[in-house]
Amino acid sequence: QVQLVESGGGLVQAGGSLRLSCVASGPTFSLSPGGWFRQAPGKEREFVATINWSGGSTAYADSVKGRFTISRANAKNTMYLQMNSLKPEDTAVYYCALKKNSRDTMTPAEYDYWGQGTQVTVSS
Repeated sequence: QVQLVESGGGLVQAGGSLRLSCVASGPTFSLSPGGWFRQAPGKEREFVATINWSGGSTAYADSVKGRFTISRANAKNTMYLQMNSLKPEDTAVYYCALKKNSRDTMTPAEYDYWGQGTQVTVSS
């Protein structure tokens, strides 16, 4: 069973930065594509970024492209989301996730394992 634990959320002013971390338990982390998603109050969970098993391929939602960077350190079983130039509309609970295959990595329902989420609040 894979468990994911996020950290690094908090309150930041607009224009600031945060770095989220996601530590995974279990031996399959380095084989699993990963993703970050977010959910604001009253809204559906939405795709933020995804990374393949090696870290050599990434993709981003248009709303965060150029501001957020997803990365991973397989030796540490850890995935990261560096968030720069934060905006109030980035306020949400951020979740990391892993999936067993590389298909459809932008759809939340396709992911097999989820963390508990970490709150990110950006003040104007």
